[in-house]
Amino acid sequence: MGDDTWSALAGHFADDAYASVKGRVRTYVMHRQLLEHLPPPPATVLDVGGGAGHQSFPLARAGYDVTLLDSSPAMLGKARERLSPEIRDRVTFVEADGEHAGEAVGGRQFDAVLCHGVLGYLERPEPVLDQLCGRAAAGGVVSIMAGNADAMAVRPALEQRWEDALAAFDSRSEIGVLGVPTRADTVDELGELIRSRGVAPVRWYGVWLFVDWLGFGGAKVDPADAERVAAVEFEAGRRDPYRRLSRVFHLVGRKA
Repeated sequence: MGDDTWSALAGHFADDAYASVKGRVRTYVMHRQLLEHLPPPPATVLDVGGGAGHQSFPLARAGYDVTLLDSSPAMLGKARERLSPEIRDRVTFVEADGEHAGEAVGGRQFDAVLCHGVLGYLERPEPVLDQLCGRAAAGGVVSIMAGNADAMAVRPALEQRWEDALAAFDSRSEIGVLGVPTRADTVDELGELIRSRGVAPVRWYGVWLFVDWLGFGGAKVDPADAERVAAVEFEAGRRDPYRRLSRVFHLVGRKA
């Protein structure tokens, strides 16, 4: 393995970002969206780039058999710290990058394959998409969360960076909230990429809308309102035109 580029960010990502209202909204909204498509437990789930387990551990608590794969030893260390005794028997850790997921899991296929918030850090998503679609069993679910290229101007506009906002209408990249360069996709383009790999897009959702608008506009969300905020975000993520302005989108497909 090469240098762990996430080692300096693991603590902030796992302990701070996910403890915020925005982080709790992401976990709640995507969990509910996933449960609409996953087979019942104890189905098998592969979480590629699963980080500290914020998305896959709730699935393990619901009875799913989870394999968390990540290339960062620091992130896997955070995941092991967060692993509670009641789900220890239902979680397996694998240290590998997404481009070598198939080899790392011994060619095994899964009832569901997740890849949330990973593609934006890759110059080319195709090699990882090959692995995601290849690791899904027949009839299995592929779940991808990616940056929404159709809403790139929202953040700089709300931060009153008007020149940046104007340029963002035709941009696919930015410096993300963690200070790392990121790249965005569109629902249609990503849908075609998985379709060409034998996975038919089933449905897509928005994930973050109002919490982003408020945060980038300088407003603070009361942590006591997190549950109500999450309920509103869940509904917005299911409906047009709201979901189209979400900062990230959640695409769900099914293997033929």
